[in-house]
Amino acid sequence: MIKFYLSMAMFCLLSVLSWGQTRVITGQISDSKTGETLIGVSILVKGTTQGTSSDGNGKFAINVPGNTAILVFNYVGYLTREITVGNQSQITLKMAPDETTLNDVVVIGYGTVKKRDLTGSVVSVKGEDIAKVPSANPLESIQGKVPGVDITRSSGSASSGVNINIRGTRSISAGNGPLIIVDGVQYGSLQDLNANDIASMEILKDASSTAIYGSRGANGVIIVTTKKGVSGQAVVSLNSYYGISQVARYPSIMDGQQFVEQRRQAYRTTGNWASPADDIKIFNSAEYAAIQNNQYTNYQDLLLHDGSQQDYQIGVRAGTEKTKAYFSLDYLDEKGLLKNDRSNRYSARLNLDQNIGKYFTTGMQAQFTHYEINNRRDPLNQANKISPLGDAFDQQGNLIIYPLSGTSVNPLADEQPDVYSSKSIINRTLLSAYMELKPLKGLVIRSNLGANLNTDRTGTFADRYSIDRNGSVPKATYSASNSHLINIENFVTYNKEIKDHSFTLTGINSLLFNRSDNIAASGENQLLRSQLFYGLGNSQNQAVTTAYNMSNLISYAGRINYSYKGKYLLTATGRTDGSSKLAEANHWAFFPSAAVAWRVSDEKFLKDNKVISDLKLKYSYGIAGSDNINAYSTQSSLSRIAFGFDETAVPAYAYSPRIGNIDLTWEKTKTSDFGIEIGLFKNRITATIDYYDSKTYDLLLNRSLPPTDGVTTVTQNIAKTRNKGLEIFISSRNFEGKDFHWTTNLTFSRNVEEITELAGGAQSDVLNSWFVGSPVQAYYDYQKIGIWQTGEEAEAAKFGQKPGDIHVADLNNDGKIDATNDRKIIGTNRPKWSGGLENTFTYKSWDLNVYVFARIGQTIYPDFLRRYDTQGVGNSTTAINYWTPENPSNDYPRPNKNISFASTLYSSSLGYVDGSYIRLRNITLGYTIPKEVIQKSFIKSVRLYATARNPFTYTRSSVLKEYDPERGGSENAPMTKLYTFGLNATF
Repeated sequence: MIKFYLSMAMFCLLSVLSWGQTRVITGQISDSKTGETLIGVSILVKGTTQGTSSDGNGKFAINVPGNTAILVFNYVGYLTREITVGNQSQITLKMAPDETTLNDVVVIGYGTVKKRDLTGSVVSVKGEDIAKVPSANPLESIQGKVPGVDITRSSGSASSGVNINIRGTRSISAGNGPLIIVDGVQYGSLQDLNANDIASMEILKDASSTAIYGSRGANGVIIVTTKKGVSGQAVVSLNSYYGISQVARYPSIMDGQQFVEQRRQAYRTTGNWASPADDIKIFNSAEYAAIQNNQYTNYQDLLLHDGSQQDYQIGVRAGTEKTKAYFSLDYLDEKGLLKNDRSNRYSARLNLDQNIGKYFTTGMQAQFTHYEINNRRDPLNQANKISPLGDAFDQQGNLIIYPLSGTSVNPLADEQPDVYSSKSIINRTLLSAYMELKPLKGLVIRSNLGANLNTDRTGTFADRYSIDRNGSVPKATYSASNSHLINIENFVTYNKEIKDHSFTLTGINSLLFNRSDNIAASGENQLLRSQLFYGLGNSQNQAVTTAYNMSNLISYAGRINYSYKGKYLLTATGRTDGSSKLAEANHWAFFPSAAVAWRVSDEKFLKDNKVISDLKLKYSYGIAGSDNINAYSTQSSLSRIAFGFDETAVPAYAYSPRIGNIDLTWEKTKTSDFGIEIGLFKNRITATIDYYDSKTYDLLLNRSLPPTDGVTTVTQNIAKTRNKGLEIFISSRNFEGKDFHWTTNLTFSRNVEEITELAGGAQSDVLNSWFVGSPVQAYYDYQKIGIWQTGEEAEAAKFGQKPGDIHVADLNNDGKIDATNDRKIIGTNRPKWSGGLENTFTYKSWDLNVYVFARIGQTIYPDFLRRYDTQGVGNSTTAINYWTPENPSNDYPRPNKNISFASTLYSSSLGYVDGSYIRLRNITLGYTIPKEVIQKSFIKSVRLYATARNPFTYTRSSVLKEYDPERGGSENAPMTKLYTFGLNATF
């Protein structure tokens, strides 16, 4: 017996000694399908906090205690592996991709969660998918790829931004843009980011997922997480592309012969022209000489040129087990289609993470972005209207300031030296620092300090003979602004598992300080035009204005995530916000939300189902608030006005046109969301379907007041809106062979937007085009039937018209046309639905991505369809098919030298058109150099690619064959198509 106890004691002692002895295990990790090394794989000794990650070569080294240790390998998008060390000293591991992506980690507000455990409506986009489409703005790369997110670009000029709307328009006067969070800090523009710096982008859409951000998240939230460093050997990446941009679709103008014919018809209508012999009567001598000499100028051809876009980004990921760093530099040069339209962006990013001991981690993220922008005053408005007769330059090649001695300055005037200059310098700095403490298992205490610092200045000079001044004295302006947003946040997260129950508790305190000031100065007729906008001290009629703006937001929030057996999920959130923008008695409001989900596929009755491999049902409901209005809307202010006694000027003040409202409170939205997530045939096909219904009340609305009040506008909490819609996302792995793979993604979005209530129970506000039952922006006008034709003289005469005039509908059949009874809602710029279809093919080292986007059912009101000079003085677009006795068109009325287009009866009814379009948004062909070719070099991977962005667009209306309907109506700064060649390499 004694021997037995001695043996047992010796065995335990040897076991303890064995466990206490550590040894180094090395290894390498790669993808089981592609063989590519995996960088940044998390390796943890199970049951301990000891861990490391794979380096740039996929290699790792870790100290393990004894032979019984178990290593846990975890990597986003791959199946987790556990390996018992045993007697191994080296481990070669091939990790299999998690095709279901259910274990992917999704970033949510103040934390992360596995995709399988999501209860809200959140879409995650990986950084590599965003970088597929070379673009100056990462948001352009996901256009149409995220259901419920409407992204458009309204201008083709260099540095122009994008418009983004999530699940429709809720507010009428207040802002509707989503909250953008970059590395935990509120940020203004994603245009500052290079797509290759982004690790992931999450779009939070429903009230449950956005509730943790309170009032800031009322219009949806976009969370961007940038890349972090990895331990081991440094990995250097180089990403570069160069592209040529061209005019996508732009309305052409009438050439000389068409212009002359329109002038003739305008004078023919009034009996002043009968044949070309009468041309001398209707054209001045210079015009007549140009016609005889066949001298015509197409100013569009002289102004529009090919542009370019080029980007160069280098990134470095490196670190040790305790210190990890990511550093990148980026240069973007974008040259517009117009001369002197150019933007240069320089940016630098540094992300650091430092482990201090076992329990404490600190780090920072910093980005600095510098813009140098030449802003071109768009000359096309002038070029599209000016007479095409005559030459732009004289025989010596000098610009003719006033062609044909007319009154309109040459559209090329601003391109001459020191005639026009507008330059902007913008600096944006994003700083974020954190401290994180993990004193107990499952407990995380974290503090974040974020700062968003911005400075910008814009100077503009317009000489006497610039387009803007057109003979007036030169004028210069100079404006500058400074702003800073400071965000201080403290939050605590506690995770606990008790048998089948899992809890995550989160508590948050947030303080947001927003400050800005600006100055604007102007002067006229300065001494030297070469001083541009720098010599305002030497100018006349000087004017200076300054402004200051401040607002604060204090918030407290709590959230619980609960899971029972991993299949019954609950998320409940409550947040209290206090805003300085609102009335003193209404600063604070409470915004609750809750969401539940049921993982049906985890139930026994579906566990081994061969068709349904994944199924989750979810429902959420919550209330969000918005204070997205100008600060000081509760206050009435004074403004200085010109006044005098007799001939003596004296200072005088009056109330500003906008009067303050001391009762302003929160705009609120109640949103419910029902969703289904399903996977079929071992998740070869996956789909997410969401139906939502949001009701907004107490709208922060700018209400017009009677002029007799002495003020014109007040912001009040009146009116209601509603948005309801359906979102569908389907992904399928169509073919998976040894060398060939084919995947497809399909998105569909339909949103029905309507105003449900207006002030005082009114059914309409015609002045602002607001109508109960219609979207926020509706077109209200006469309904054009066509043009009165020959043979309809008697019927036209009943309405005081004649053949060649615009024929509109008599909606109430009272025998007369009036604005009260004979106007209706013509349409809205909101699409009935939008969607995208993306196909990705890979064959060995080749990859092909084709993406098609559609926006269907919108009505647009383009400027070019109203650019019709009925008097024949200025030019018109070739899309104008006007009526003559020989051309009985039903499109546009007969030209008439005595009536301008603005004075033409019912001219406002012209130009509405179906703006539906389908666009080949992107096609990319890439080639990755095989590893065996470069394996002996310092190069780890090289991919070459060519991309065509917006190469083809189909419009339902033939009228839009020369117009890009994405922008909605404007024709300034034409939209572009871009052809690029690029390189992605790692070293």
